[in-house]
Amino acid sequence: QDGPQRKKRKSEVGEVDKQLDILAIGTAVGSILLYSTVKGELQSKLDGGHDNRVNCVRWHQDSCCLYSCSDDKHIVEWNTQTCKVKCKWKGDNSSVTCLCISPDGKMLLSAGRTIKLWDLETKEVYRHFTGHATSVSSLMFTTVKPMNESKPFDGITGLYFLSGAIHDRLLSVWYIRSDRKEKNAVMSFTVTDEPTFVDLTVSEVKEEPVKLAVVCRDGQLHLFEHILNGYCKKPLTSNCTIQIATPGNDGDSTPKPVPILAAAFCTDKQSLLLVYGNTLQPIIEKVTLNTSEPHICLVRDVQKVLSLKTDAALTKVKTPVVNSDTKVLVPGIPGHSTAVKTPALGKEKKKNKRKPGETEESIEERLGALDIDVGKVKTPGGLPQTDSFAVLLVQGLESNDAEILNKVLNTRKENIVKNTVARMPIHAVIPLLHELTKRLQGNPYSASLMVRWLKSVFTLHASYLSTLPDLIPQLGMLYQLMESRVKTLQKLSRLHGRLFILVTQVAASQTVQDVPEVNQTAKLVYEDDSSEEEGSDDEMIADKDSDENWDEDEEKEKQSDEQDMTVEKEINGDSDLEPENESEEE
Repeated sequence: QDGPQRKKRKSEVGEVDKQLDILAIGTAVGSILLYSTVKGELQSKLDGGHDNRVNCVRWHQDSCCLYSCSDDKHIVEWNTQTCKVKCKWKGDNSSVTCLCISPDGKMLLSAGRTIKLWDLETKEVYRHFTGHATSVSSLMFTTVKPMNESKPFDGITGLYFLSGAIHDRLLSVWYIRSDRKEKNAVMSFTVTDEPTFVDLTVSEVKEEPVKLAVVCRDGQLHLFEHILNGYCKKPLTSNCTIQIATPGNDGDSTPKPVPILAAAFCTDKQSLLLVYGNTLQPIIEKVTLNTSEPHICLVRDVQKVLSLKTDAALTKVKTPVVNSDTKVLVPGIPGHSTAVKTPALGKEKKKNKRKPGETEESIEERLGALDIDVGKVKTPGGLPQTDSFAVLLVQGLESNDAEILNKVLNTRKENIVKNTVARMPIHAVIPLLHELTKRLQGNPYSASLMVRWLKSVFTLHASYLSTLPDLIPQLGMLYQLMESRVKTLQKLSRLHGRLFILVTQVAASQTVQDVPEVNQTAKLVYEDDSSEEEGSDDEMIADKDSDENWDEDEEKEKQSDEQDMTVEKEINGDSDLEPENESEEE
């Protein structure tokens, strides 16, 4: 761990040979580890270059030089002899995810989403390319020499290179021109799913086709064979698709697909090395295929090979001899160690006190004694305690037993949920979150119960979860699920409000219709005989009064008419008087 040896060697060949066995490993915290595969130990550590996750590491043809890129947007050139940063520059506005060094070692391709070609001497951008909509995951040159041999070759112009990105089913091929006009891909290869591993044979002669092997996330391998000779508009499909499946014997008649993890061309450029099966114990096989057939399915019985053996690990466990006065703190779930300690100490004492003439207790008697002890420990209510819940939860998660998980996760008591989550071991937190994510997608009733568990896990184990480097991919599905449900909450609340108004209006109208009509008829009618006669007399009196009033009115009208006539006569009489009297009158 001190840095590599800096002593001067007599021959440079020995120095180069020593560098060939070093494996460079980028870490999530930003440092790079140099691991010696021959010695089987860490040789040195490169620090101080990156502040964030290292995404790609590439060796230069000069074995002492190493290039790395990171999420901190920078590219770093390292000197592996001195373990120091040789040069550091900003590679992109976002994280730089992939690097590739040109065949002559003078240029460097870097990619985040857009692709840039750098001049390693000046550290300036030589060309820009459009790139992909998502982060680029693979970059590699497909040709060593330009196809047009008439022009002089400057080491980079006229070469083709390939790029692939995450969540993108198209692999793009780019052409490096002498001018800066064309920035788009000249051709593309289409596959069935996101490419996870890409290998190719480099075309060294003009007529030699480039062979491309692409392993997709769905476990299929696609083989392409194409001569790079300019622009091609339509995406090219694979010449051959390879899958691996089980034979389907031994009780299970249906063949199951076996995922292909990686593939690489051998030195003869004809045969392939296939890596398939389980990532913990992969199988590597060299195959020679007839690529004239469009689809090839290889039948491999991997069940026997992939069965993981745990017997060897169990035999290595040693139980230490412990003095009775010492107190041993055992990691794990509380409840495991306490239940086991007391009977074990009791048995040792019994064994020591046994007389020479006595026989050893049988297994049946021991089991009976254990049952009695367990009976004493049982709670009076008979309900399982939180420590047993934690044990059951871990067992259910490890064995993927739905019955145990339903028994534990369907509890409604808040205290039991909190205590169970607090007492469960840390290694079971991520499997529990995956199980809760599955159940959240199901029945809404079960989802409401799972939210309580989620709340407890996040409040009690937040510090552990924050230390995980791959937390974002681990909890990505859960975050998207919660985000989608939160987005629909506003629409659902509006709909709930409208439905509530409609329901209340319908209920109000029904209550109005259901009100009985009030009966207006009198329940009791009292009739008197004299009432009719009195009524007739009153009518007569009223008629007489009205007649008398009518006569009086007529008389008044006559009198008023006579008075008017007399006034007129007097006026006429005054007009007949003499003129002298008129002035007096005036």
